[in-house]
Amino acid sequence: MNDPELIKEMLLKAEDKLPLTGRAFRLAFGPSSLFVSSFEKVQRRRESLATELNGRLIERAPVIPTKVVDCIMERVNKFMAEGNLDCKLVSQHMAFTLLGSTLFGDTFLAWSKATVYEELLMMIAKDACFWASYSVTPYWKQGFWRYQRLCTKLKFLTQDIVQQCRKNYKFFLQKDENLHNENANKGMESASGAPSCSGVEMPDNLFLHELNGHLGAREEPCGNIMGVMFHGCLTTAGLIDNLLVRLVTHPRLQDKIYAEIIIARNGSMKQDQQCVDKMHLLLATVYESARLLPSGPLLQRCSLKHDISLKTGVTIPAGAVMVVPVQLVQMDDSSWGQDASEFNPYRFLSKAENRSDLVLDQWNTEKRVHPGDSSSILNDPNNNVAFLPFGSGTRACVGQKFVIQGVATLFASLLEQYEFLVIALEVL
Repeated sequence: MNDPELIKEMLLKAEDKLPLTGRAFRLAFGPSSLFVSSFEKVQRRRESLATELNGRLIERAPVIPTKVVDCIMERVNKFMAEGNLDCKLVSQHMAFTLLGSTLFGDTFLAWSKATVYEELLMMIAKDACFWASYSVTPYWKQGFWRYQRLCTKLKFLTQDIVQQCRKNYKFFLQKDENLHNENANKGMESASGAPSCSGVEMPDNLFLHELNGHLGAREEPCGNIMGVMFHGCLTTAGLIDNLLVRLVTHPRLQDKIYAEIIIARNGSMKQDQQCVDKMHLLLATVYESARLLPSGPLLQRCSLKHDISLKTGVTIPAGAVMVVPVQLVQMDDSSWGQDASEFNPYRFLSKAENRSDLVLDQWNTEKRVHPGDSSSILNDPNNNVAFLPFGSGTRACVGQKFVIQGVATLFASLLEQYEFLVIALEVL
């Protein structure tokens, strides 16, 4: 189906994913209550995860520590020294570092095993769907056991980083308590200016507890954390990769975004934060990059228990697979205009006097919208039912807002210091 309104209705009513989805995660990370095909079984965890990502964590997304940028650039410089500067590898590392530092905080950036964890995660991602495609678990295949050993190593490493986080949390909590007692003995209030250490570490540990706590009897410890890292890294890396390509191939756009970043920075009261909400062109570029290259070519849904009745009068029987050709919908002229197949972030911007009627969908109109111009309005992409890079309906990506905010903040921090260029190499 390719009608946007029909797709929206279907995605709202078809709440379940194909059994293969849960099987891939189960083989790699063990039983999980977060990545299963039945919506009924996953609903509570999805709701709590959405609350964390769109609440507590998204509040910290505007603050991309210098350590994160330094960590990324250190790896990029290493790729350059080895003569192996591949856009996909860089994007993968950026996504991995962004997500890892968000889930585990500074502990992740200082973790000596982070590189090994990233390599293992990508090796598992490469073969996950292949081994899950077997209707009977292929215990007779030597390759399957090699794959299982990789998964086991990843589990041990995940347990290690979680333990490191807990140790650091206890250390800072104890340090904070000692500081409070010391101030109390002096007749001073802790809030009088003394910094609180636990205030920084607490959100990370609460989030990890929510992901890893309340496990069922058959659930794998740390399985949900591995699943979030696995799925989050793959989808975020794809978005970052496309965004890098767009910025490199559109240097004028990159210059305008840089100007927008500087204007927002100069007008901000908090110099340690990126005010991405004011960077309309940057956010529009992220939206457009996601639109043209969604994380997958297809959305597949089903209803495992109940028939689905659509407004058109069509009844879809339980268990039937419904497929949405996402890439076709994303480039449909009837939804996006005659330039639907072209990269044009200005389609998500409009003038303030015509908030919804005047959409800038031609490159020659870019002169009418200036970086930091308060008269321009950033249109919510989700108002267009054809915007599907993060899915839609009951099984839409719970981290859409967080990913958009995190990626935009990361690029704002990078573009403030660096310029993305095409490097031409001569073949001798």
